[in-house]
Amino acid sequence: MSDPTAVSSRVRQAYEDFLSGVTPSSDAVRTVVRDSWARSLHSGVDPGIASPDDPRVMSHPEFIEYRAAHPITAVLPLVQSLMLDDIADSGVLVALTDEVGRLLWVEGSSESRNKADGINFVEGSVWSEDVVGTNAPGLALAVDRGVQVIGPEHFSGPVQKWSCAAAPVHDPITGHVIGAIDVTGGREVEAPFALAAVRSVVAAVERELRSQAVDLAAIRGGARPSGPAPAVPHVAGTTVSMPRRARLEVLGDGRYRWHRAGDAAGGRNLSKRHAEILVLLQSFPDGLATEQLALMLAEDGLDPVTVRAEISRLRKDLGSTVVGSRPYRLTITVESDLGEVRERIASGSDLVPAIELLGRGGLLAESVAPGIVDILEELREDLRSRIIDSGDVAALRKWTTSVHGRDDLAAWRRLEHRLPPGHPDRAICAGRIRLLDKRFGI
Repeated sequence: MSDPTAVSSRVRQAYEDFLSGVTPSSDAVRTVVRDSWARSLHSGVDPGIASPDDPRVMSHPEFIEYRAAHPITAVLPLVQSLMLDDIADSGVLVALTDEVGRLLWVEGSSESRNKADGINFVEGSVWSEDVVGTNAPGLALAVDRGVQVIGPEHFSGPVQKWSCAAAPVHDPITGHVIGAIDVTGGREVEAPFALAAVRSVVAAVERELRSQAVDLAAIRGGARPSGPAPAVPHVAGTTVSMPRRARLEVLGDGRYRWHRAGDAAGGRNLSKRHAEILVLLQSFPDGLATEQLALMLAEDGLDPVTVRAEISRLRKDLGSTVVGSRPYRLTITVESDLGEVRERIASGSDLVPAIELLGRGGLLAESVAPGIVDILEELREDLRSRIIDSGDVAALRKWTTSVHGRDDLAAWRRLEHRLPPGHPDRAICAGRIRLLDKRFGI
């Protein structure tokens, strides 16, 4: 195994030799890096400057507008889910660029972004090879493949304290490069898995773009796909913000809805999986780790990558500010028909409306996700216990004629006991009790 310190010293010596006019051998430095140094020098890049002024840098309003319209912005939630959620506290930055190397998004901790300010690795700056010299996003775009650039392999001296790995993202329709995904940091980015992780995320991003069947070139030209407008990720520095309240409806039969004031699409239909995730996150307000959510969504659990991809699609559909990370949790106030049932049960005074609102159970009855099944069992038992304890005849009648309580022997006995002597319904209760005794052998 190569000694990292020895390799770094060898590359640094090769870099100094190159700047003095000596072409280093392929044994001293990788060919892809040496060729990039040569192109950087030919482009007139100053190795003593981290990121010089570039005429392609935009004004802030121009940049915000350009970034919001760029195709790669659509996959930001997916990248956040697959990468940022796991490395947010590691000191590593995740960046998305356009096709010329302009940094559209730089995500990471405030401390890491402040350090990166020192080399002008900031949103809006251009990190193409012909501007900054050898660096991972610029080199990946230049050679159209994933690359890793470690420490002294950078052409710019001030950047050589950093390491990075990047890979290009392609338009699934035309095959053209639309940008790159990059991770930048210290020694943690020098490991081979860093580039492997980036390539894996790029593959997921390109699959997601392909599944949307959207011609990204057409979007650039101003055409828009039909259907509801997608939720736009929050852009720092803009004054547009979505209301911090929403409503979730999951107790109807076969239809799950999301309503949020200010949403251009109005109410949105939800997939069963997204409705399940929202119900679970509302039921666990302190949040759920990826592994917890995976076990609640499938009997044998889901792969963490699948969970992150689902969260990404949810953020894309509803807005990137709805679900927070580490752990996953709702970051806005969400009211729901399920929450109203819980409130009525807690009050103990609105039991008939609670039974009516629960209905057949909607998503809770239709889902086989273990976490949702548990929620239905708990909700049903809480409601049943309240009804039997209250002895409210109207509630007992409603419960014993519902899909949830028609076979509830204890509820039928309680109703029989609460009806006055001689009431005609006592005979019905007695008959149902005998039937249940016979049917279930109780």
